[in-house]
Amino acid sequence: MDAATVGQRLQDAFDHCRDMDGSINDRLAHYARALKDINPDFADAVERMIARLQTNGCGETAPAVGESMPLFALPDERGRIVTLDELLQEGSAVITFQRGHWCPFCRINLAAISQNISVIVQANAQVVAITPDRQEFSIAFKTDSAAQFPVLTDIDNGYALSLNLAIWVGSELEQMMGPRGGRLPDFQGDAWLLPIPATFVVGQDGLIKRRFVDPDFRRRMDFDDLIDALRPA
Repeated sequence: MDAATVGQRLQDAFDHCRDMDGSINDRLAHYARALKDINPDFADAVERMIARLQTNGCGETAPAVGESMPLFALPDERGRIVTLDELLQEGSAVITFQRGHWCPFCRINLAAISQNISVIVQANAQVVAITPDRQEFSIAFKTDSAAQFPVLTDIDNGYALSLNLAIWVGSELEQMMGPRGGRLPDFQGDAWLLPIPATFVVGQDGLIKRRFVDPDFRRRMDFDDLIDALRPA
């Protein structure tokens, strides 16, 4: 199967999964199955990377429920600095770490959150997505996902590193991603580092009410769990 055919099949699968009915994880699982069918060698390399991260306990030492969410000050897709303190002045905050605009799993995740943003706003909360993408790609990420909330740039994964969320992709995926148009330094700087996809629901007091951290980037916090965490205790 030539590269153009593979690319078109993956795009078709992405469009279907982004727009299908079902939970976030139903959509992501559907896309993961499509990836395995269309691009099995890459899917197998992903499995090996995830197994390595899980074996090493990656993400386990990220901030826990009941702890204070570390402060940040990061530029959004327009270059405006957004701080956690600023967000918490308005209510609770949903902070979601995404790998980048190039990641279809992240685009499906962000699109699903955007489709349900009114429910989050009704719960007196705001959302920010954090990615290592440079500004031009943060704009593309926000536009493609129809996100109605800021997409912040964590250049060189500095904030993710401080939370023990940053991981090395590994040499195998470095060699595979580049020819497929996913050369990370072209999007985010010099390093082949990514944040573990994670979502933190932070109360107005700055304490983490719920978190989802999983080195398997094909899984994310379910929307029902997110909303449940925003309900008054």
